[in-house]
Amino acid sequence: MPDKLNDARIIFAGSPAFATPTLQMLCDQGCRPVAVLTQPDRPAGRGRHLSASPVKQLALELDIPVLQPATLKTEAAQTELRALAPDLFVVVAYGLLLPPAVLAMPAHGCVNVHASILPRWRGASPIQAAILAGDHETGVSIMAMEAGLDTGPVYRCARLATDARETAGELELRLAALGADTLSTVLDGLLAGSLQARPQPDAGVSYAGRISKADGRIDWRLPAAQLARQIRAYNPWPVAETTLAGQQLRCFAASVRNPGNATGDAQAVPGQIIAAGSEGISVRTGNGVLDLTTVQLPGKQKVAAADLARSRALAGTVLGT
Repeated sequence: MPDKLNDARIIFAGSPAFATPTLQMLCDQGCRPVAVLTQPDRPAGRGRHLSASPVKQLALELDIPVLQPATLKTEAAQTELRALAPDLFVVVAYGLLLPPAVLAMPAHGCVNVHASILPRWRGASPIQAAILAGDHETGVSIMAMEAGLDTGPVYRCARLATDARETAGELELRLAALGADTLSTVLDGLLAGSLQARPQPDAGVSYAGRISKADGRIDWRLPAAQLARQIRAYNPWPVAETTLAGQQLRCFAASVRNPGNATGDAQAVPGQIIAAGSEGISVRTGNGVLDLTTVQLPGKQKVAAADLARSRALAGTVLGT
């Protein structure tokens, strides 16, 4: 057992930007990881050049050794990790499965920073799921990892109120900082073996699956309030989208029109633009009117929907056809 925090042999596993505040916190607190595990470099951008994960980029800046196995199921990968004699694994949105042999390696186990109040929104996309569901509160859970999908007992939770206007990207920034701060409060107890985790309750279990680009497709038959949440949940990725005159129209921001101001033809079909002007592009939905406020056409920059409305005649056009 390490005598103090900076003697601990920690392996950090993470990939996206959400994980970087926790890695930085570990270094700031004097418990610099002996290695960082992150996913292999992936093609990104228009040129599809190989790109390092945000965690790898930070680890290189901090001069921490980086390991990038394609899987942790091989004997070679496990031997490399075992040789590091870890006291603790800290896992934040790593993206690869930790098999039982790896989970059993650290003397003090594997701990995960998960972006929800477990058992609500187990799985890969808890931030987007919370927005889609209209949750008024979310948070982070510091969880002991086991073989099940986010089923392990929880050491500590921290909650925060959601903002009805924020995107997934904005909420992720707040939760990333909260996750790092919350983990910092339990590190000593984790490494001393004095902190007790509580089992997750059986009631209230829900799952947030992986998101695909197809999830961003707007179905105008749905209520305006639900579509507004979809647009926020899928910003910055995969971005909610529809079609305008056969062209992709990406939708980055929208608001539900006050029922008292829902102008336009009440007989319009879902997806039909009933007004286009200084307030944006107003679209009839399955229930209510949605004002698109920030949009993007292919090969163009994001613009205010009002600017697009000034550039062409839109009233009466049906989106998504």
